[in-house]
Amino acid sequence: MARILIQGGVVLPMTSRSAIGRGDVYVEDGIIAGIFPGSAPERLFGPDLQVIDARNKAVLPGLVNAHTHAAMTLFRSYADDLPLMRWLNEKIWPAEANLTGDDVYWGTQLAAAEMLKSGTTVFADMYFFMDRVAEAVAESGMRGHLSRGMISVAGEANGNKGLRESEALFSDWNKGADGRIRVWLGPHAPYTCNPDYLKKVMALADRLGTGLHIHLAETRTEVENITKQYGQSPIRLMDSIGLFERPVLAAHCVHLSEVEEEILAAKKVAVAHNPESNMKLASGIAPVESLRRRQVVIGLGTDGASSNNNLDLIEEMRQAALLQKVNLFDPTAMPAYAVLEMATIGGARALGWDDAIGSLEAGKRADIIVVNMDQPHLCPDFDPVAHLVYSARGSDVETVLVDGQVLVRDGKLVRMNEKRIMEEARARAIRLTTPQA
Repeated sequence: MARILIQGGVVLPMTSRSAIGRGDVYVEDGIIAGIFPGSAPERLFGPDLQVIDARNKAVLPGLVNAHTHAAMTLFRSYADDLPLMRWLNEKIWPAEANLTGDDVYWGTQLAAAEMLKSGTTVFADMYFFMDRVAEAVAESGMRGHLSRGMISVAGEANGNKGLRESEALFSDWNKGADGRIRVWLGPHAPYTCNPDYLKKVMALADRLGTGLHIHLAETRTEVENITKQYGQSPIRLMDSIGLFERPVLAAHCVHLSEVEEEILAAKKVAVAHNPESNMKLASGIAPVESLRRRQVVIGLGTDGASSNNNLDLIEEMRQAALLQKVNLFDPTAMPAYAVLEMATIGGARALGWDDAIGSLEAGKRADIIVVNMDQPHLCPDFDPVAHLVYSARGSDVETVLVDGQVLVRDGKLVRMNEKRIMEEARARAIRLTTPQA
């Protein structure tokens, strides 16, 4: 039975605004067994106890990336400075047509390495060849909230294939990797999935007892086109067909009316906010502060590395805070603790996983990160929460545990071969993006 004591750190449990100050976190057999202000009792010590020195460091829950397309690391910096639909139609979708399962496996390995080293312990992913994504997640030691991307506009056969493969993914991998993988369904968006197809997806979700991960109201063009086609905005359309009557993780939600914000709140739709991707693609600024006031559950996501261009959720926190402040001309908007909540317990709630992760509490799974605060850019140490949001970097993460297993030690990956992963990713990215003769 593995026993770990994370000793002497500033513990941020994310159960209240205040840190407990210097404290110890005791982990036993993958579970947080105790959090002790000051020092843990000596009865816990023994020859088989692994001690992690957290002095001058912050100890907090692992970060939750609430929306990404992990294997799109293979397209990082391939198609920059383009509007969304040109980016998709002219660059991304043609390159994705050449993807193989092996490509997706190695792209996901690269994403997992990057996310772990910057403190992310779980990610919500929507892509293709999701069985290979699940394999990569299982091998990395991370958690994965996985959805096979589903599209109906490419034809009935393609839509039905998405339904079959999603059901198979659920059967093969839901609660797999010792419970570290959960499977939802992933209808891509209203502009790629018509209402009749979405009703089939909803029926499958109900039969399986799972939720839906979907892109909604990401761009002004999307809202205009959907409204023209169906007489309703994307949010109203999804509400009218009953999509929100089950757990839904809605990525983006940038263009919303006040009534639509109220719909999301009333139907308990969780929103995955992706500020850097929204800025880079000039999609707009999501009304996150307004949604937060309406008590909408909000998680923080990076989107794919091809539209960000990194998966550093610590950097994403800073941008999320600053973007709302400047947009609202209000320096009090999106305070640091609210942003840290989005990246931890908020993200866990958005994924329906807050029963097990997202905060440091006795009985929860031991997904924990240790951040080195003893550095010039984090000095003096007035407020560890503010430092994490406004001053920290992904490279400040020193130790990462998932399920009580140490996956990053002294800033280095423990079980993943970083050099091999990067070599594979480089070769596959070149093949995918080189025009065929």
